[in-house]
Amino acid sequence: MTSFIQTQKRENIFEIILNRPEKRNAITWSMMMELDAAIDEAEKIADVRAVLMRGEGTGFSAGIDVTSFAESSAHFGENWRDNLFPLTAAYQSVTNKIEHCSLPTIALLHGYCLGLGFEIALACDFRIAAEGTKIGLPETRLGIIPDVGGTTRLTRLVGVARAKEYIMTGKTINLHDAERFSILNAVVSEDELSAKGKLMVNELAQAAPLAVSYAKRVIDNIGDSQRGLQLEGWAQSILIRTQDFEAGIEAMLTKQAPKWKGK
Repeated sequence: MTSFIQTQKRENIFEIILNRPEKRNAITWSMMMELDAAIDEAEKIADVRAVLMRGEGTGFSAGIDVTSFAESSAHFGENWRDNLFPLTAAYQSVTNKIEHCSLPTIALLHGYCLGLGFEIALACDFRIAAEGTKIGLPETRLGIIPDVGGTTRLTRLVGVARAKEYIMTGKTINLHDAERFSILNAVVSEDELSAKGKLMVNELAQAAPLAVSYAKRVIDNIGDSQRGLQLEGWAQSILIRTQDFEAGIEAMLTKQAPKWKGK
C-alpha cells in the first residue's frame, strides 16, 4: 500500500488509516483504489474479527479533493463530465465493497467527516464519533448531491424526512441528534475514541464469527439499496455539468458565497 492508505493488524483488528493529513485526508481516486485494495487485504488475513477505519491528523476526511478532478480525466477520459456513470459506478463500487465486507466495519470519526468522507463512514456497519466532530453531506452547497451511496444510505438510516433535511440543506449534523437518529452508535471524548472502538470489537468477538457475518448480510439485504444507487448516478450525471456546480466549486476554492443561477 502507498502512504495515502495505510493498513496494519493489531491482535484481532485490521486497521485502515486514511493518511493524507496535510490535505485533511481529502480523497482522490487513487486513494479510493487503495481503499478498495485495503478491504481485499482485510478479507484475506486470518483471525481478524473487525475492520477499524480512521483518519490520521486533525480529522477523518474533509471529503473529495476537488482540486484532483484532472485525475478523473486520466482515469475516465477527457469527457468524463459528459458521461459520469462510469466514474460514479467506480466510486460506488468501493463504498459497496466496504458495506459488503464479510467482517464488521467500524469508522472512528474525529475532527471532520464530510462529503465523500462521510459516505465512506456511512458504508461502515458502525460509526463512533469524538465530541466536536463535524459530520454532514454538504454537496448541495456545491450544486451536486451525494452520489457515492450517501443519499441512499443516510435515507435508509434516518428516513425520508430527516434525510431531506440534511441532504437538501447540506448543513452539519448535530452529533447528539446523529446518535439519537442512529447515524452514530456512540459519541465519546476524543481521548476515549480508540478505546471505544476496541470495546466494540471485543463485544463482536464474543459472538461466533460466521454468525456475525451472516447476520450482517441478512440485515443489509432486508432493504435493497440498488435502486437508490442508480438514482444517485442519474442525478449526478446531470448536476455535474451545470453552471451551479462550477459556481459552487469556485466559491469553495475562493471561500466566497456562491452565486447560484439555477442552471
